[in-house]
Amino acid sequence: MAKVSVLILAKNEEKFIGACIKSVKSFADEIIVIDDFSTDKTAELCENLGARVIQRALNGDWGSQQTFGVNQATCDWIFMIDADERATPELSAEIKKIIAQDDKNFAYRCARLSYFWGKPLKHGGWFPDYVTRLLPTKGTYVEGLVHQKICHSCTEINLDKSKYLVHYPYRDWEHYFSKFNFYTTLAAKKMHDAGKSANLFDIIAHPFWAAFRMYFLRAGFLDGMNGFILACFHYFYTMAKYVKLYYFGKENRHVTEENDV
Repeated sequence: MAKVSVLILAKNEEKFIGACIKSVKSFADEIIVIDDFSTDKTAELCENLGARVIQRALNGDWGSQQTFGVNQATCDWIFMIDADERATPELSAEIKKIIAQDDKNFAYRCARLSYFWGKPLKHGGWFPDYVTRLLPTKGTYVEGLVHQKICHSCTEINLDKSKYLVHYPYRDWEHYFSKFNFYTTLAAKKMHDAGKSANLFDIIAHPFWAAFRMYFLRAGFLDGMNGFILACFHYFYTMAKYVKLYYFGKENRHVTEENDV
């Protein structure tokens, strides 16, 4: 009978990874944690829960780290999950059925239901947020430093959105704004590398359209206060992205710099 390896990348996740591991226990034949040399008790906690922990430096390359994890798997199938995600019982039951059928012509995409301050985000483009997670081990690898692309030769199938992952993208405001800064910088660099530039129109128009689409066209208003807050933040996220693109490569030089030496 086919078996499945669960792969988790982690660094300093002692408060969250335990629940993640417990959520996959019902279908996992092995759990592999690729630990980026955590300084807390992440590795110890994972081992106590039966996971195999391998320490390897991430060095900012998520694709390489995930490919390394795939290469450590001993089972025919792999299931990728992040420490801030949980497999629901419905998803776990569906994975068992798929593994029992063992048809390696297919890879499977799971819906994700994100929670923000204890409430689900079902609108505004947040759900179903499909991600490829279950697929045959052989021939699978991952490319991309941050926004990874899972490479394989299978036909992808979306699982029913009632069988989803629970996702906790933000632990607190510090975590939110850390991601905000990181991803807006990354997005600006990606656009710059693609030969794009920004002007005043981009800085004004794109944020307005992004927030309008999230709140009205994608019905973010149905998520109440959270929907409103996230639409507002999406405005500033988009604005920051284009502002950083506008200033990309420009030097923030002090006008008195020569006198300051």
